[in-house]
Amino acid sequence: MKRLNNLIVLVMSIILFSCNSGERTKSTEKEMEKKDNYKYLLEQFADLKIMRYKVPGFKDLALQQKKLLYYLSEAALCGRDIIFDQNYKHNLLIRKTLEEIYKHYNGDRDSEDFKNFVVYLKRVWFSNGIHHHYSTDKLIPEFSTEYFTELMNNSEGADFPLNEGETVNVLIPKLTSIIFDPTIAPKRVSLDSSKDLIKASACNFYEGVTENEAEDFYAQMKDQEDETPVSYGLNSKLVKENGEIEEEVYKIDGLYSGALERIVFWLGKAVEVAENDQQKAVIEKLIEFYKTGDLETFDEYNVLWVNDLASRVDFVNGFTEVYGDPLSMKATWESVVNFKDIEATKRTEIISNNALWFEEKSPTDPRFKKKEVKGVSAKVIIVAQLGGDCYPSTPIGINLPNADWIRKEHGSKSVTMENITYAYDQASLGNGFLEEFCYSQEEIDLAKKYGSLASNLHTDMHECLGHGSGQLLPGTNPEALKNYHSALEEARADLFALYYLMDQKMIDLGLIPDHDVARTEYNSYIRNGLMTQLTRIEMGKNIEQAHMRNRQLISKWCYEKGKDENVIEMVVRDGKTYYKINDYEKLRELFGELLAEVQRIKSEGDYEAGKKLVETYGVIVDPVLHKEVKERFKKLNIAPYGGFINPVLLPVVENGKIVDIQIEYPDDYTNQMLNYSGKYSFLL
Repeated sequence: MKRLNNLIVLVMSIILFSCNSGERTKSTEKEMEKKDNYKYLLEQFADLKIMRYKVPGFKDLALQQKKLLYYLSEAALCGRDIIFDQNYKHNLLIRKTLEEIYKHYNGDRDSEDFKNFVVYLKRVWFSNGIHHHYSTDKLIPEFSTEYFTELMNNSEGADFPLNEGETVNVLIPKLTSIIFDPTIAPKRVSLDSSKDLIKASACNFYEGVTENEAEDFYAQMKDQEDETPVSYGLNSKLVKENGEIEEEVYKIDGLYSGALERIVFWLGKAVEVAENDQQKAVIEKLIEFYKTGDLETFDEYNVLWVNDLASRVDFVNGFTEVYGDPLSMKATWESVVNFKDIEATKRTEIISNNALWFEEKSPTDPRFKKKEVKGVSAKVIIVAQLGGDCYPSTPIGINLPNADWIRKEHGSKSVTMENITYAYDQASLGNGFLEEFCYSQEEIDLAKKYGSLASNLHTDMHECLGHGSGQLLPGTNPEALKNYHSALEEARADLFALYYLMDQKMIDLGLIPDHDVARTEYNSYIRNGLMTQLTRIEMGKNIEQAHMRNRQLISKWCYEKGKDENVIEMVVRDGKTYYKINDYEKLRELFGELLAEVQRIKSEGDYEAGKKLVETYGVIVDPVLHKEVKERFKKLNIAPYGGFINPVLLPVVENGKIVDIQIEYPDDYTNQMLNYSGKYSFLL
């Protein structure tokens, strides 16, 4: 469960990282200061910016740990094709065709049309397909179908993905229709409850089945008395053939076998250099899961993984998050390879060690609270490699596993990605965002002083305490909230963090010097939820992405409920709109009230109440404010979304043995994408 996607995903954009100072760990800053000329922001195109992140402390690791990171990184990269195919069934065909054109087109490569073609290709790479990574709307090229035909006909030597006996003349009209027709696969994930969610979504988790058929199929599998249910449907595609509905399971010798075989190969290498027996057992169990596709094995893996607390190197690898499925059942493939930042983790350990206190003092109904908090661990990590649904756009925090019963009985792991947030900060220095959207100089000064600390603490608490809190009532279906599940779960975690940021306990624990840190985050959150995140929405459209719905839901609900006491005030000055918080303590109370209701909705599986809350406060966009915010933001020339290229881990071999792993930081997005397609394509 991520704060931001894809961080929120989530998966952080410039909107949340506009401060230019704040507290950082000494170990991180020391490494970063060694190269003042290191370039974090590499390029911008469309609504995207491409950045790099550094891996401080890597060179100081033991050789065994470096080798482990290298093997796990290779496993992370081998799953790239899976996420492309999961996002849309024609994505691999399209990506291969576009890349072949890019490599072989012999026409005018300086024309505006070709430049627009390159931008489209880069967007497809970034989104792991032809739908926007965040809005899930279809990406429409800014060049004509006629020009696309010219590109294909003038790419001599291109190895287009043709079926046996097929010619380019057959492929051209097929792809032209898929790519350019706005009525074909218009949304990767539709959350419009007035429509059949499966039929309205282009994601490749279902074939030939309706929403009702899918729900009935899995309802028949479930035992309502089972207190440790598997995550039904998590690692499969549901298809109907000859009137029969069945699952095509992701496993070796099943769906995605080509990629999974390579992932397992590198995981096998990782087993040989595991740091300890527990970690070795974790990796071996994951291999078993990929070989069998058995979801009970997956649960066994998660239990082993969440209890591996001694290892410094860690990873996420697998079918994990359900944001990409409108029914919130089927998971996309992702990977994050990392190691613990020991100094910075002291902060998160304080939080996790006090998890029971926070749970007991929560403003939620006692029925929905855990009686004991088991295995809630939190750490700050240094990311070494991103893969699948975490690349190029990545979350800044993760809390796993997702199964409620595992979290209740065995606990969860929460991580904050400190080197990723640092890279965002560095890439956004001096962009003018705060000066444009903050109501006062006081807000700006607070953001510059505490913005980084406040944001990191919010992430820590969101992941560790928020996602780790509460429990379902006996008999509640974990999928009861369906298309509203993700937005409500993220709202629950955000509200938990926001409520406690201004608690005296935070000062008593030494996590913040005073409540100005909380005020800084409250300013940022309300400003973003009510206004600045609208920069990401196309004019005329409402909000569909789960994290954005969550943020507007919370901000708008508090704004509306606090009107009588003027808790949050909308101010128009010189034709510009601002939101000013007048009563921070009352705002905190409102966060608590909403947290209690959202927790009730989740614990009881109250779909109708969840739907009403999200649709009323989280979806509708004010078109007048939207237009104003877009115009103000455009003048700053800031891309609202960001992602990363990965560092490269290179083994140093002497006499047939790896004697070191070196790390390099490439600066060419296109070259990395082409390299990955050449080296890690196993499904086309």
